[in-house]
Amino acid sequence: MRDKNYYEILEVSESASTEEIRHAFQKKARRLHPDVNKDAHAEDEFKEVSEAYAVLSDPQKRSRYDAMRTGNPFAGFTGASGSGADPFWGQGANPFGDFDFSGSGGFPFGGFWSSKNRGAATPAYNPRPGSDVVYNLVLDDAAAKKGGKKGITYERFIECSLCHGLGSVETQEIKECPTCHGTGHIEVDLGVLFGGQGMASFEVQCPECEGTGKVVADPCPNCNGSGRMLAGCEEVIDIAPKTHNGDECTIPYMGNAGTNNEKAGDLRVRFSVPSEVVAPATSFGFACIGFSLPYFILGFFMPALAGTPTLALFPLILGIFLVARHVIERHNLAWWKNAAFALLRGATNGIIFAAIFTLLISCSAPRTSGLIS
Repeated sequence: MRDKNYYEILEVSESASTEEIRHAFQKKARRLHPDVNKDAHAEDEFKEVSEAYAVLSDPQKRSRYDAMRTGNPFAGFTGASGSGADPFWGQGANPFGDFDFSGSGGFPFGGFWSSKNRGAATPAYNPRPGSDVVYNLVLDDAAAKKGGKKGITYERFIECSLCHGLGSVETQEIKECPTCHGTGHIEVDLGVLFGGQGMASFEVQCPECEGTGKVVADPCPNCNGSGRMLAGCEEVIDIAPKTHNGDECTIPYMGNAGTNNEKAGDLRVRFSVPSEVVAPATSFGFACIGFSLPYFILGFFMPALAGTPTLALFPLILGIFLVARHVIERHNLAWWKNAAFALLRGATNGIIFAAIFTLLISCSAPRTSGLIS
């Protein structure tokens, strides 16, 4: 991994943000995708770009990658400025220059490992089911009412075409992690810093096998043993008639592929209909009006609450102010339903508080008792 400069592949700076990296990947992926670019080298370049994005878009992988490239265990640290500079010794400085931090397959803490834990870096065998991909699809009123079909483009991890998701091409062999010897954790010896072997040590999860104790003996060169790779995908979504804001449809197994041949997650398409959405401020206004209503209604029927309408005057005025600007506009029935739910939610809270207030008044009322002569 450290032999490749992923920043140059994506044509971004080493201080690029995650958003800049994503835009760079999308730009290159659209140009190099095998379905679009028929050049003989386009597919290889697309795979390389996908590999670079898979590493740099993940903060932990990017941190580890930066550390492996520089040999500095703090190279991946991003301070408050987000510059990637070392938090104590400045940009690119290595306070432990006399130690070989790349001695254990490039792992950034190589210089701290006990000698018994040293081994060659190998991709971890870590089978995990793929996660769901959630896609937000915005619909106008006509599309939401009539339904139909709409194509979408999204990114997901797909099964590696070379190893078919297994992680290895030839032997398909899983072996014990040579770094932790199958335990899933390693011993970090701080005696390297403070003098005296074994002076201070503790155990951490093995970074090579990711705590599983197993690695891929014959890693696929295409996916580096994970069994999956990042790619752009297209899907046609069926939109049911009378779809409303917040509705979802699920397409099984079209989410992220699992690692090492585990099952893929689902693609969950969430429909958004802006005309049905009540703005947060307006929704709060309806809730304020609903909150004040129980006090005004109950105040006329319960003497104990006679003074409480005054307490509800402020939320009523605030609610009318927030709502008045929007109720004069034309809205569909779904918008008014959502507004009514906000009003009902506020009224429910108002009833609860009114009941508590009534209970407090009844408990604090003075009691008189006659004397028996």
